Amino acid sequence: MKAIQFVGYGDISKNIITSEIEKPIIEKDEVLIEIYAAGVNPLDIKVIEGKLKSVSTFQLPATLGYDVSGIIVEKGENVTNFNIGDEVFSKVNKQGTFTEFVAVNQNIISLKPKNITFEEAASLPLVGLTAIQALKRGKLKAGDKVLIHAGSGGVGSFAIQYAKSIGAYVYTTTSTENIGWVKELGADVVIDYKTVDYAAIVQDVDMVLDTLGNQYTEEAFTVIKDGGKVITLVGTVDKETANRMKLNKIAQLFLAWKRRKITKQIKQKSAYYSLVFMRANAKQLNEITKLVESGKIKTKIDKVFPLNDTLGALLYVKNGRTKGKVVIKIK
Repeated sequence: MKAIQFVGYGDISKNIITSEIEKPIIEKDEVLIEIYAAGVNPLDIKVIEGKLKSVSTFQLPATLGYDVSGIIVEKGENVTNFNIGDEVFSKVNKQGTFTEFVAVNQNIISLKPKNITFEEAASLPLVGLTAIQALKRGKLKAGDKVLIHAGSGGVGSFAIQYAKSIGAYVYTTTSTENIGWVKELGADVVIDYKTVDYAAIVQDVDMVLDTLGNQYTEEAFTVIKDGGKVITLVGTVDKETANRMKLNKIAQLFLAWKRRKITKQIKQKSAYYSLVFMRANAKQLNEITKLVESGKIKTKIDKVFPLNDTLGALLYVKNGRTKGKVVIKIK
């Protein structure tokens, strides 16, 4: 079967190939999904460019892609929750999804929302799970005020809608051309970062969802209230997460040094700070399905590429100006 793979780390254009690989053989707890669509994420870019080599290793060449939607065509003898012919979606942990078939454990898949296309379903798993796990980590509740950066991005656009479904008051930042669309997502205050200093408007919020990193992570502490929370997807590793990763003492000391400014700000604000590493979660995928079918979460596809132009899709995402999600149509 055809697969889009990367053969080395560095420049995207120089490290992407089209390969013929073996169709996967499923294990007892797995299903074989015939892939109809696969989502493209900034995570794919980071993998190719070697920015995650310290935490993820790949046997090259490796198939790209984490999001999938499609139809179950085979199932293992221990699979009881799904049947052949079921339309499903998932964030996979093993083999990539920029290909024609993928084997996935039954414990990390969900039935696809009935009211959307395969392309729309493929746009949801990674960003949806990331947003849900981040906001749950911060224990967001009705009435809380939250700042969600980059509201027109994949994670941001989902997080806005999810926060509103909980009953939170949402501030978000976006560029001038996306203001109207982001308002349609339900954000209460939409700030054009090109013309306005968001910190002059956002004050004493309960939580900041930091999707940008660098100075934005540190600035988050200036806009939260005392005892507020900063949940980051890209900031420095916090002590709790470092312990969970079972890092050695040298690595722990290095990370403590890197976050020294943040540690000072945490103490000054009596704040909670946490870095979220998203994990596949079928229960939360089921929650996404219900939210989509109820109309509380709407998908936004920026552009759909064919499998043979996956390189174009990756370069388009790398450009960083997407409005919603980019998807590979495979069938």
